[in-house]
Amino acid sequence: MENTKDHEFFMREALKEAQKALAKDEVPIGAVVVCNGRIVSRAYNLTETLGDPTAHAEMQAITAATNYLGGKYLNQCTLYVTIEPCPMCAGALYWAQVGQLVYGAPDPKRGFSLIAKNILHPKTKTISGVLANECSNMITTFFNKKR
Repeated sequence: MENTKDHEFFMREALKEAQKALAKDEVPIGAVVVCNGRIVSRAYNLTETLGDPTAHAEMQAITAATNYLGGKYLNQCTLYVTIEPCPMCAGALYWAQVGQLVYGAPDPKRGFSLIAKNILHPKTKTISGVLANECSNMITTFFNKKR
């Protein structure tokens, strides 16, 4: 699934999830897990709602996808997320052995690539910059309104 149109379609679905987070005054990050061309989980940040600092969109999406698929590995799946995962989420993606990670905008303050690019599973393919402007604008606007 290396089709740019497909990546944009699924990233738009992740942006819809980020919009749900925004409506709850959560940091607007959304994620979807795709397996065999089908969305098997959708999630957004719930850290404030749940009072749980680990309730990032990626963590929620991984849990929902593994529950749906009935196994702990997502090596046949692609995770789409609007912002580059943090080191915690990248570690979870490692353990889930996600086949591919596609993210929108980089996170220059807390993204996993600041720590180590090899934090992901060695077989995980990574694509960045899909709808980066849309993804970045949503989070930048959110934080500008908070300040």
